[in-house]
Amino acid sequence: MARVKRGFKARRRRNRVLQQTEGFWGGRKNRYRQAVEVLRKSWVYAYIGRKLRKRDFRRLWITRINAAARLNGLSYGKLIHSLKVAGITLDRKVLSDIAIHDPAAFTAVVSAAS
Repeated sequence: MARVKRGFKARRRRNRVLQQTEGFWGGRKNRYRQAVEVLRKSWVYAYIGRKLRKRDFRRLWITRINAAARLNGLSYGKLIHSLKVAGITLDRKVLSDIAIHDPAAFTAVVSAAS
């Protein structure tokens, strides 16, 4: 009885895994069994990282808004509250961008909210 070598499909699958682990350290890049384990773990880290990136950016925007708000004599919390009461619906990303690139416009937003 002859052994079955699997062939094209299996080789293509293995090569796809090894291409994705290119640049990894040590045998993780060229040993298939090890590469599969590490690749699956890297997908988990990437998933977690996508969630963390959203949190990190929100924290950065809040810090920037707070700094700009304090230059205008308000704290971050009071500014956000006054924006909600005034019905101004600018999200934190946009507020942060305005605070950095156009401080005069940010001051106008703050005065409109107060």
